[in-house]
Amino acid sequence: MKVLLAGESWSILTTNTMGFDHVTIGRYHEAGGPLIEALSGKGVRVDYMPSHKAQFSFPENLADLQAYQTVIFSDVGSNSLLLHPKVQFECVRMPNRLELVRQYVQEGGGFLMCGGYMSYSGFEGKARYAMTPIADVLPVQILNYDDRVEKPEGVFPDIINPEHSVLEGLGDLEWPFFLGYNKLSAKPKADLIAAFGMDVFMAGWDFGKGRAFSFASDCVPHWGPPGFISWPGYAQLFHNIVKWLAKLN
Repeated sequence: MKVLLAGESWSILTTNTMGFDHVTIGRYHEAGGPLIEALSGKGVRVDYMPSHKAQFSFPENLADLQAYQTVIFSDVGSNSLLLHPKVQFECVRMPNRLELVRQYVQEGGGFLMCGGYMSYSGFEGKARYAMTPIADVLPVQILNYDDRVEKPEGVFPDIINPEHSVLEGLGDLEWPFFLGYNKLSAKPKADLIAAFGMDVFMAGWDFGKGRAFSFASDCVPHWGPPGFISWPGYAQLFHNIVKWLAKLN
């Protein structure tokens, strides 16, 4: 199975002030490692596009997307995929890559969105997926404003549908806590699998010939804390999700 993961990267610029003087330091961080390692360990090939590379290199035609059984967006805002630099700086017309994802799923592909500050609506509403074709694809309703639910005390998911195949092999494992999530509600025809109180944690559905899945919290830190990454069910869960999206279970 071949999966495309877009997102989970950022650049950081800090200014350290020491009396009269200051030093500006820049660094770059990629966070997709735990998910990539978990899926690769289950035999899944993952092509990773950090956010800044996805802005340039995310597929621009349906045939290239169809080389993958599943596409994953995790903490990458819609602008990074809508605004190719040629569009923004050269006024060149280019394909709407979010519309291509919609077509890809409609024609049989799988799509997963994981939560985060640049997922769904996101921090200050800046991810803004409710205003894109992705809103049609997902099994959840996306808010049009900041949708973060911060839970510094920790929140545990409630399993609603324990028989769903994405939970296969997890048995009676005790779920770890999460530190927050994007506030989502299930669409009428969606299959709600797990929830945080009245809010969606995991939901899936068929869309056209394909499938889409929503994971409302982070698949990596910080909302998904180290205890989630080291949880015995972590790799099995995400392997189950991508298999379900590819219609392999």
